[in-house]
Amino acid sequence: MSKVDLGFSSGETLLITGAGSGIGRATAVRAAELGLSLSLWDLNPAGLEETAAQVRATAPVVHTWVADVSDGDAVDQGIASAIESLGAIRYLHNNAGPASSSSLPFERALEICVGSVRRVTDTWAATNPGDGAAMVATTSVAGNLIGTDSPWYSASKAAIMGYVRHLAAYRADEFRANGVAPGMTDTPRLVGFAGSETGQRVLSRIPLRRMASPDDIAWATLFLLSPLASYINGVLLPVDGGWMVTQ
Repeated sequence: MSKVDLGFSSGETLLITGAGSGIGRATAVRAAELGLSLSLWDLNPAGLEETAAQVRATAPVVHTWVADVSDGDAVDQGIASAIESLGAIRYLHNNAGPASSSSLPFERALEICVGSVRRVTDTWAATNPGDGAAMVATTSVAGNLIGTDSPWYSASKAAIMGYVRHLAAYRADEFRANGVAPGMTDTPRLVGFAGSETGQRVLSRIPLRRMASPDDIAWATLFLLSPLASYINGVLLPVDGGWMVTQ
């Protein structure tokens, strides 16, 4: 059990989309160590089960849901299933989304990325998650602080943060909303990138001289969700090793 104490009450529930690998998996592992019950969602059944297997020894209760979060019916059914298994869901990590390397039409990509965050958030919020409820969306330094070569990725990540700011301003009576903005992170999506010419060029601009680990993003996410961050609302938190200050 982790010695870290972020103020969560044992047995409170966190729903994580995109929990089958990378940042979502790391957030699940650390949240379980903090005593949170978990509803874990992903498109990939095998990856989702691997995450669930890792957290079952420490999480009070684990619920899994295989779903495409851009599918409204799947989201409705998943929230209902999670509540039936776990009770009220106090916290939400909107982490799912396609890789920046995906070849998606611009309009469809925004519908998937931004629409799914709105859909999951609205469905979750409608269940009355209770006092102290909080949502964190995984956005990016891309689109918010720098441009990238993927137009839909930059646009969608900026739009997600715009939606977060709207929530923070107009729905704070229901829950807090914040965004975590990873820089270059060592997840399966970036396998081999650090060794590439582009990766080496980026690393040379990061003052800490390394990629983020999934845990680096997970702990930032859990802090923003936690009672210790109870007066933090509507922020974009870059977790980039200082990359943006060198641009």
